[in-house]
Amino acid sequence: MPNDVVARLAARCLTSYEVLIDGWLAEVMAIEPYARGLVGPAEVREGARVGFALILRMLSEGRPPAGLGPHAQALGERRAGQGVPLESLLAAARLDAKVLWHGLIAQAGPDDLPGLLNSAHLVWEAVEQHSTGLMTGYQQAVLEMGRQREDQRRTWFARLLDNDGRNPDVVRDAGRVLGFDTAAPFVAVLADAAAGASSRAAVSALGTLGFRLHRHEAPTGDILVVQLPARAADPERVLLDALAGVPCGVSPRVAGLSRVPHAVRLAAATARAAVTADGPVRLEDSWLEVFTAHHPELAAELAARVLGPLYTIGVAERERLLETVRVHLAGDGAIAATAAALYCHRNTVQHRFARFKELTGRDLRAPEDAAVIALALRAASS
Repeated sequence: MPNDVVARLAARCLTSYEVLIDGWLAEVMAIEPYARGLVGPAEVREGARVGFALILRMLSEGRPPAGLGPHAQALGERRAGQGVPLESLLAAARLDAKVLWHGLIAQAGPDDLPGLLNSAHLVWEAVEQHSTGLMTGYQQAVLEMGRQREDQRRTWFARLLDNDGRNPDVVRDAGRVLGFDTAAPFVAVLADAAAGASSRAAVSALGTLGFRLHRHEAPTGDILVVQLPARAADPERVLLDALAGVPCGVSPRVAGLSRVPHAVRLAAATARAAVTADGPVRLEDSWLEVFTAHHPELAAELAARVLGPLYTIGVAERERLLETVRVHLAGDGAIAATAAALYCHRNTVQHRFARFKELTGRDLRAPEDAAVIALALRAASS
């Protein structure tokens, strides 16, 4: 049942509420961004005419009319689409209560005031219901617009990859949609699909640090494209720090958005070679692993052919020879340095080199043979 005093006064207001809207509109149009004409006065007034009428009907009938919720939600959705900030929309809605209350008081006689004051909460509740509908519609619209923007970003990034950066128009439009400077330097990252939570945390951290980036979910894992800030000191180090704990492959920097598809392939190649890593792995630090991971059959064949002869000798001798080879390859190429690292005489190192060559046919001191041996050792350990 409606409150008799409030119902009677609301019914009176319904016959002349255009005057209420005049006062309300003057205050609303002073709120940004209404003040700069984002939404015109005629449209704002029309929305208020329907809203005020429905709120007054609710007060006069004692129950929400069928159209109150749909109108409020539709208006909230429209204002979201027009770019009105939520706080501005709610500031305008809060004026409803003030204007309606003044309108009810203007219609009240002396005998009505005590009952009206005791029923003030009904006015606030009616306006609150309208505001809740506005907020619901607004938030639903924002979520939908966010989904549409994300769909658009995914679509244009996929086009960039499919086109391999060859079409300047695609590069330009992808840069616009993704918010990238097409001429800037970029780094691509491919994170393990199982590292979704830590990958998202890294994206959030990088965004906070001012990096422009795009995260793209793919069957092979999360692709992260990062535009390196021009003025930041060592931005790649900042990127690696943010990726700490995220198993991923990291490409070298590339110049321009058109080279990002190439960077993504390099990151993917690195990620495949870093499956046991617990953090970021740069291609520059893992060339041998990348080569062996990309050609496992050839890598196994290389390891067998180069290192296989070592399995014809005893374990102890084989381990001494392999240790000497590994230490030498990890050093600066000087026999004296290798001998010092192994705590033995340089002649001992030379004898081991000669024995290794005798067994494998590969001379560790010849650059080409050293490269093959290094690759074989890495293949054997993968």
